[in-house]
Amino acid sequence: MRFVVDTQIPFGNACDVELGAADDVLTVSFSPDPHGGPETLWFCWRLLREAQTGAAVKVYDDARSISVFDADASIGSVRLVLKHSMNMLGGHAPQMMRPVVRYEGGAWRRLPVGDVRVLPDGRPEVSWVTAVPDHHLDVAYCYPYGMDDVHALVEESRGFWRIDTIGVSQGARPLIRLSNDYGKEGGRRPGLYLMARQHSGETPGSWVMDGFLRHMVTLGGDAPLIWAVPLSNIDGVEGGDYGKDNFPYDLNRAWGRPPMRHEISVFERDMWRWRGRCRPMLGVDFHAPGACETAGVYTYIPDPEVDRAAHDALLPWATWTGEALTPRYAAEEFARVARYPSRWETPNFRVFGWSQLGLACITYETPYAMVGEHALTQEDYREIGKRIAQGVLHGLDVLH
Repeated sequence: MRFVVDTQIPFGNACDVELGAADDVLTVSFSPDPHGGPETLWFCWRLLREAQTGAAVKVYDDARSISVFDADASIGSVRLVLKHSMNMLGGHAPQMMRPVVRYEGGAWRRLPVGDVRVLPDGRPEVSWVTAVPDHHLDVAYCYPYGMDDVHALVEESRGFWRIDTIGVSQGARPLIRLSNDYGKEGGRRPGLYLMARQHSGETPGSWVMDGFLRHMVTLGGDAPLIWAVPLSNIDGVEGGDYGKDNFPYDLNRAWGRPPMRHEISVFERDMWRWRGRCRPMLGVDFHAPGACETAGVYTYIPDPEVDRAAHDALLPWATWTGEALTPRYAAEEFARVARYPSRWETPNFRVFGWSQLGLACITYETPYAMVGEHALTQEDYREIGKRIAQGVLHGLDVLH
């Protein structure tokens, strides 16, 4: 029996792979790959089971290659061992990590709570045991979300959402935008502009946007005018990057004058176009926080000591959406001010929206795995998006 670890799959990411077997258990040890960036978190890879005879052998071509291990037919389970968790962004509490797995033809599901082992030198490892696959097993830090999911959303909306290509990425991939209406020059329909996946590995943001957009379908023609970019860092998404502070420039730190990424030039022009075709009300940016955060969903609002007007413009939106997420999903400290250091001092989406368009822009952070003791599913993420949408709609009614 031969086992193969393959990272050449959609959103693939893993390195430092080691395979071994003992007591009918196959052990696969791995690490997230920084993909050239200063931070690491996202991983996604496939374990293939193939019929094979011969002596046990390990093959490692390079740090990112396919890894092969030959074993006898008695293997009954697989132990997944995550190495170097302390080097992941926010990886200080590996007991809070709950990756997802999918067997061939099945649905993604959360792994149970892992077993944390501290090595003699103090480094932690966290592991999970699962069944050996008949053919293959996919492993990821959180539920993946890509172009297939976007197309499913559009198809299931039965014409409510349309897809347009508004430009290309630095890697020459199409940048897509969804809309329920194009509006018209000087239009006064209330407008929302949405972003997700500026940090490409933050898949909870996509699932939450998905739930937000699905709820808007239920309003039909009464919905506000919405333009939404579901996969803004498409190169990182398809390349399996984590994307936080990645070089050459973090997408969410490239909104300066001039923009430091071609994608941001595209989005800025699209936002100006949108602004002229509606009554702009709010920008929304969907993210995920550090690897082990479990307090719940929260939002960042401007520092009142730096920009009181921006703070006051955004605080009501934080209040309305925080109330919609309560109970169950909202963190106790819901509206937060970001005072952590950045590798770049150039503006982000929120600052661009406020300083250039006069638009209040809010950011939501949704955990990768749990809110308290509750393990998040795709339907939980969609429910979070629905509740945020309900809070936003309440705000639009108040400000009408």
